[in-house]
Amino acid sequence: MSRQYEKLNKCYEYYRSRTDFTPRVGLILGSGLGGYAKNMKVELEIAYGDIPGFPVSTVQGHDGKFLLGYIGDVPAVAMKGRVHYYEGYPMEDVVLPTRLMKCMGIGILFLTNAAGGINPDFHVGDFMMITDQISSFAPSPLIGENVSELGDRFPDMTHIYDPELQTLIRETAEEEQIALQEGVYLQTTGPNFESPAEIRMYGMLGADAVGMSTACEAIAARHAGVRVCGISCISNMASGLSDEELSHLDVQKAADKRAEEFERLVTKCIGKM
Repeated sequence: MSRQYEKLNKCYEYYRSRTDFTPRVGLILGSGLGGYAKNMKVELEIAYGDIPGFPVSTVQGHDGKFLLGYIGDVPAVAMKGRVHYYEGYPMEDVVLPTRLMKCMGIGILFLTNAAGGINPDFHVGDFMMITDQISSFAPSPLIGENVSELGDRFPDMTHIYDPELQTLIRETAEEEQIALQEGVYLQTTGPNFESPAEIRMYGMLGADAVGMSTACEAIAARHAGVRVCGISCISNMASGLSDEELSHLDVQKAADKRAEEFERLVTKCIGKM
C-alpha cells in the first residue's frame, strides 16, 4: 500500500466513523459560492481540521469543511473552501479532498472557481463552462508513486471534462436564460497574479481563462474514474487586459456579485445529475 493511499484510507476511516452517507455528486465551491449551503439540505458538516492528516484551507473567504446532504433530490458533498498548491501543501495533499470524495462514493465532480478572463470577448461577471484545460504550468498531482488502487499509471485525458455533462450544463443555462461562455481553463501555481507577458503567452496557447486551482483536481478525479464538469466565474480581466491592478479582494467582490445566479445554475445542473 502506497503512503498516499494509506493516508487517504485514514481520512476515509474517520469519515465513515462520522456517517454512512454516500454522495453521488461532489461539488468544490470556489470564490463567490461560499454561501452555497442555503441551497442544500445539509445533514452533516465535517471540518477539515477534524480529519486526521487532512489539509486545511488558509485563504480568506474559503471556509474549511465538507457539507453533506441533498441538492434537490441528489445526495451530494460540497467542499466549502478548497486547498491550493500555493498555500505550501504538496500537490498530493491538494488533491487529497478530491480522492476522499471518490472514496465517499461520488461518480461526478463539479468544479467551480473564480478566474481571470483572457479571451477578449469575455467580460467581468461572465460564466465560462470549462471544455478543456492546460495544466502544464503546475505540477501534476500524479507525480510520484502511482496510487494503483485509484487508477492507472498513465491515465488518458482526452475528455477531462465530460461531453455529456457539458451538454447538460449548456441546456440548463439556456433553460434558465443564463448567458454561458465556453472555453479552456489554464492553471498556474499562484499566489501572484500573472504578468501581462504571461497572459499574452497563455492566450497564444489557447487559454480563455486563468486561475490557481481546478486543473489538478480534474486530473486526480479522472485518474480515479470520476466524471468531471466545471464552470468559472470571470471575476476580473487578466493582467494587461484592463487598466486596473488586481487584488484578491476585488476578485472576491466580483464573484460575490454573481453568486446568486451562479448558485442557481449549479443547483439546477446538479438536480439533473
